[in-house]
Amino acid sequence: MDYPKRKLIMLPGPTNVPDRVMDAMIKPMINHRGETFTTLLKEVTEKSKHLFQTTESPLILSASGTGGVEAAVWNIVRPGDKVVVPVYGEFGSRLSEAVELAGGEAIRVTSEFGTVPSLDAVTEAIRRTANLKAVYLVHNETSTGCTVPYVEELGKVAAERGAFYVVDAISSLGGYAIPVDKWGVDVCVTGSQKCLAAPPGLSLLSMSKKAAEYVRKDPPRVRYFDLGRQLDFLAHGETPFTPAISLYYALDVALDMLIEEGLEKRVERHSRLAGRFYSVLDAMGLKAFADPRFRSNTVIAGLYPDGLDDKLFRKRMNEEHDIVIGAGFGAMKSKMFRIGNMGEVSTAHVNRTAAAMALTLTKSGHQVDLERLAAVLDASS
Repeated sequence: MDYPKRKLIMLPGPTNVPDRVMDAMIKPMINHRGETFTTLLKEVTEKSKHLFQTTESPLILSASGTGGVEAAVWNIVRPGDKVVVPVYGEFGSRLSEAVELAGGEAIRVTSEFGTVPSLDAVTEAIRRTANLKAVYLVHNETSTGCTVPYVEELGKVAAERGAFYVVDAISSLGGYAIPVDKWGVDVCVTGSQKCLAAPPGLSLLSMSKKAAEYVRKDPPRVRYFDLGRQLDFLAHGETPFTPAISLYYALDVALDMLIEEGLEKRVERHSRLAGRFYSVLDAMGLKAFADPRFRSNTVIAGLYPDGLDDKLFRKRMNEEHDIVIGAGFGAMKSKMFRIGNMGEVSTAHVNRTAAAMALTLTKSGHQVDLERLAAVLDASS
């Protein structure tokens, strides 16, 4: 096949991958039961601790983010278990469905899309649920561009009930800081292809001592995603099944880049550039989908002007400007676009995307105040 030309990937994942990370994948193949892989696994595990801000050893699964979330569900939830799940978008819905597939009872706390359930509403559901097993939270809803602002506070509420606290941080960790030890997160999951700016295919997962002890005492009815087995093999420098070795090499370099930049600075960069993106939308006369109180720093969801064709807009962005952005989900599929503000994103990426959007909107018949937009783009960032 003819390989595609290089484009600016402004999707909510996968994201642009630095050459330094891509180049790591051409290293020779090795024995995954040999000393070289043991060293590689030890190093990426240690480096992952910086991302999760934990003293425990995170697990790295050869699976997409969904695989990591499924592992987090099947290792904690048993038939009949009651689990509270805030639902404010597609991925919260999927998470609650995963709980039910594992035999659990998902107690959904819902809100209108574009907002998030209040902490009071979630707290009430937790406190009124007898024999509560766990609280599962999607931190950043990739489908709506909303972020929950009370991750730490919800951890305290879950701890009061003695419930496990599980956080899906697939599209946020690295763009946000979630210190799992400090905030009492028992299981936290993220993906390689989002804020880490690595290729897709790996899930990273932290576990508290409490969660690790539980999965060893009461193993799940799965084999590949048995996290107790994963922990046991990790203690001997191996994975239970064949790992995606080339992706481990890429992750190793991506984590180096995270550590070199510093997590605090990376989080600040995502926040600053998100503000720039939202200012760009406003300058072009576009509205963000998310309530301003809950706007995500990693997924920018914007509404199209009336009458603008989604497929044509994104096609022109792609073919005429070499920029790839995402469509909406479900009922918002033709009404919304989504832009990933993740990984190695920079001011240049924001400016290039904004300029292409302005040209495409103008070509589509939407008036853009170019002077106002230029003032935003010329502003320091």
